[in-house]
Amino acid sequence: MARRCPQVIKCGKRCGRKHIRTTNKRIQKDSPLTASRGKVPPVDYLDIMIDYRQNGKVRFSILDYIKQILEELPHAMYGTAKTPTANHLFNVNYDAKKLPEDKAQLFHHVRAKLLFLCRRT
Repeated sequence: MARRCPQVIKCGKRCGRKHIRTTNKRIQKDSPLTASRGKVPPVDYLDIMIDYRQNGKVRFSILDYIKQILEELPHAMYGTAKTPTANHLFNVNYDAKKLPEDKAQLFHHVRAKLLFLCRRT
């Protein structure tokens, strides 16, 4: 028996319901398990799709999370750039106006999601 993520447990033919119940009782305090037999559908865990459908292989995908981030961006942010940074990236403009509260919240929300994305890939 292998525990592949906190939500999925996969057993072979010899793994019985009693064994699953015993294991679930031991670790249920941390995170309850879902037992299934046969093909396991893809699991969404922390916005990472975990796919066990190929025998002996696991596929991790975060493309849906990237699409979700891009859909949340306002159209004013769409565009292209020759380089990901500008020459004035580390220059501080002390006379700059603060962003309105709603735009500031959006900026921090998207930045946090992008940092999460960078950490997970």
